[in-house]
Amino acid sequence: MTTAGVLVAMATGTAAADGGGHGDPPPGAPGIGDPYYPLDGNGGYDVQHYGLDLRYDPASDVLAGTATITARATQSLSSFDLDLVGLEVRSVTVGGHPATWTREGQELVVTPAHPLHEHRRFTVEVAYDGVPETIQDELGGSGFFHTDDGAVVAGQPHGAATWFPANDHPRDAASVDVSVTVPEGLEGVSNGVLCGSWTTDGWTTWAWSAEEPMATYLVTLAVGEFDLRHYEADGILYWDAVDPAVATFDADPETEGPLAGEVIDATLARQPQIVEAAEGWFGPYPFSAAGAIVDDTPDLGFALETQTRPVYSPLFFSDPLLAETIVVHELAHQWYGDSVRLDAWQHIWLNEGFATYAEWLWLEHEGLDTPQGIFDNLASLTDEELGADFWQVVIGDPGPATDQLFHPAVYTRGAMTLQALRNQVGDDAFFSILREWASSMAGQTATTGQFIALAEAVSGQQLDELFTAWLFTPGRPAGLPEPVPAEAA
Repeated sequence: MTTAGVLVAMATGTAAADGGGHGDPPPGAPGIGDPYYPLDGNGGYDVQHYGLDLRYDPASDVLAGTATITARATQSLSSFDLDLVGLEVRSVTVGGHPATWTREGQELVVTPAHPLHEHRRFTVEVAYDGVPETIQDELGGSGFFHTDDGAVVAGQPHGAATWFPANDHPRDAASVDVSVTVPEGLEGVSNGVLCGSWTTDGWTTWAWSAEEPMATYLVTLAVGEFDLRHYEADGILYWDAVDPAVATFDADPETEGPLAGEVIDATLARQPQIVEAAEGWFGPYPFSAAGAIVDDTPDLGFALETQTRPVYSPLFFSDPLLAETIVVHELAHQWYGDSVRLDAWQHIWLNEGFATYAEWLWLEHEGLDTPQGIFDNLASLTDEELGADFWQVVIGDPGPATDQLFHPAVYTRGAMTLQALRNQVGDDAFFSILREWASSMAGQTATTGQFIALAEAVSGQQLDELFTAWLFTPGRPAGLPEPVPAEAA
């Protein structure tokens, strides 16, 4: 390579093939290495930033976008993959130069004009369009939901690839800017901080920026008519986007109770109080922004901890206590799941068990119950009451099927595991473990083994027996009293 060629390569992040007869470097792997989802994510590079410039027309459901991806090669690459499901790719450039590409299932295989050298930063620009697909699996729909006036995205575990090209796995987090242009009169909402909005020729652009890196499944988009409320509390910027249509939504018309709009307003108003309580348990809130998205999407039967701006089904706002515990759950995920991310999906209990335990702490905060009381009540229930497989799911490694990955046992027994840990090590050590886990692992991926090691280091106790029983052994852990059937009580 000539000196001039080296300088060009350094400036663009690309390089010609190595000389000396060694040939081109290998392609990047089509998966990041998670055994549960072998083709999720990709090998050979680390994404540092996604810039998404989108245009969405609810009348046709067509999303047109340009994704600008800044990354660093972790090996020399002749080609690399991005995850992308459906959608039509119109052009791809790498380092400003046209690249070739092929489609192989969910893999968008990109071959730059010249191979990329290890450690080089490079920029990929993908122009694409189409109607994003909604994922259908054992739990129903997820990912990109089309609504009556727009769309909303809640895409765990791998829904990002349905609406932008991505390294779609929690192991590769990146900062994200989303600019979405929608018909005038509609709002476009995403993660982080609203940088501004402007209207031209009947279309309004909404620009959002999330500087703190996030996993791709935590990136969200909501388009439609929203009451967009902005406020600040304790240095945190909040944006709540609530579809006016949910104000009169009634999940259970046969019973008397407040309408969803009243419950939504009262519950979201308590977010700063919930964050303040959680900071006492877990340490400082990990991000600069917070808030919520509640869209009129009855098909969305769950909530998701999309970073800084969780998405909630309106179904949760039929009951004030249910609504509060769900909001507590998703806000707790900002520490455990968002800031501290999963290294692989088998460690899902580190997300869901911790967020469920936060619900128990909140009930104690409100004087309604205690974590030990909830633990004891669950331990007293029969298999018939809990579900025949409640004690059989190996929550430390539940398996990739969606109905196992998000099995209720992962949530509830995950929280019970934490209470068992608390009983073993005592309150002082327990809350030190929770805070140290959130602070020492902030912005990183985590495994169950790392959590066990930290718990042992902080408590000074050997905890293998406890975690083996609660996380990796089917059946009721030893020491729990056998439940008494109701008819025998």
